[in-house]
Amino acid sequence: MKKILILFAHPKFEKSRANLALINHIKDKENVTLHDLYDEYPDFHIDVPREQRLLQDHDIIIWHHPFYWYSCPPLMKQWIDMVLEFNWAYGPEGKALHNKTCLNAITTGGSKEVYCSAGYNSFTVEQFLRPFEQTANLCGMSYFPPFAVMGTHNLSDEKLNDYKINYGKLIDLLQADLTLHDFEKKSFINDIPQLKIT
Repeated sequence: MKKILILFAHPKFEKSRANLALINHIKDKENVTLHDLYDEYPDFHIDVPREQRLLQDHDIIIWHHPFYWYSCPPLMKQWIDMVLEFNWAYGPEGKALHNKTCLNAITTGGSKEVYCSAGYNSFTVEQFLRPFEQTANLCGMSYFPPFAVMGTHNLSDEKLNDYKINYGKLIDLLQADLTLHDFEKKSFINDIPQLKIT
């Protein structure tokens, strides 16, 4: 069974109904390590060797975060800047993360309809996440489409329950060796048939 590292970054986690539901549903799964960056590093002093060991000990990396200003919260960006070092994560000798799998799990206040060329955000979520995709590519990782919980401000309890169940299903599928072929030409990992609530 593959080992999954969830790098979670939310500066106001206790106030996030959606993220609380998602995290509480998957935090005790076997071979899943939940690593809350704001809990671990409230002073932003990241222990780089420790973080690199965590990455090496896991097969799949999930950047789980709210979509802050079309990106991630600042501590996660600092984590990327510091931990993914030249000649460790990338560069001529940087092969530590080769062949690992990586994806984003995000929550957005806006709905899918506002993330398109006709919506007020002008671009798709997939387009906004290109820096993460290229980071994964540069580090030799396979980048999967995001798992996205959108329109969180107006999400019903029933719909949020579906999302948390699907997040759990995603973890199970990743551990069972889900491949890029399983959701070819889909913008969100949520759209693969194996995650559909029946």
